[in-house]
Amino acid sequence: MAGLEKRAPEGAQALARRAVTENLFTQEETMLNAPTIEQLHALKLAAMATAWTEQQQQADMTALAFDERFALLVEAEWRSRENKRLARALQDAKLKLSHACLEAIDYPARRELDKAVIRQLATCRWVEEHQGVLISGMTGTGKSFLACALAHQACRKGYRALYRRASRLFHELTLARADGTYIRLLGKLARMDVLLIRRLGPRPAPGSGASRRLGDPRGSLRHPVDDHHQPAATCPVARLHRRADPRRCHL
Repeated sequence: MAGLEKRAPEGAQALARRAVTENLFTQEETMLNAPTIEQLHALKLAAMATAWTEQQQQADMTALAFDERFALLVEAEWRSRENKRLARALQDAKLKLSHACLEAIDYPARRELDKAVIRQLATCRWVEEHQGVLISGMTGTGKSFLACALAHQACRKGYRALYRRASRLFHELTLARADGTYIRLLGKLARMDVLLIRRLGPRPAPGSGASRRLGDPRGSLRHPVDDHHQPAATCPVARLHRRADPRRCHL
């Protein structure tokens, strides 16, 4: 018993010495890594610096090879930049339904949405080939949600999108003609990869109030196309008359 009582303090002292040694190593590693962290921040690699700091605190990371750990750091930086880019693109797009995405589309039988068509549109090949997508249907069939989801997908793929209600867009074009910023506005529209126009209805009748108020601004939409060899892809959203099937959303 006497021997055991003497060994206990020695074991406690050994544990204390090992804890002190590990603490010294940790402090030394922190001091050695501090200049590297500062350089990463100077290079605007903040996400990589944060990921590297987290790796230092995870014991299981030491079992990974250098290439694997470096790949995780690069992935963390890339993911952070992609998230920021997407957030900026969606903010600039000014979508009416910013939460809309293709994964959240509902496919009830009454809407008769073709999943194969949606999957094809999700590739954004229509944007690359500068084609248009017309979405039509009665009120409440999800036209705006589907259009915003397509624009959201385009932003994910690295394209620039812009959402405008048709009446507001034509009003902006009319004002731009009056204040001398017409060419600048056309240039902004032409730089967009996807132009989402909501409620693009029929041409106003000659002599009607809308015709007198707006003239015929729909012809202005041709200018971004004429001024560029690769015009923006358009996604008009139109509301059908009452004789149409009120349950369907047409693509």
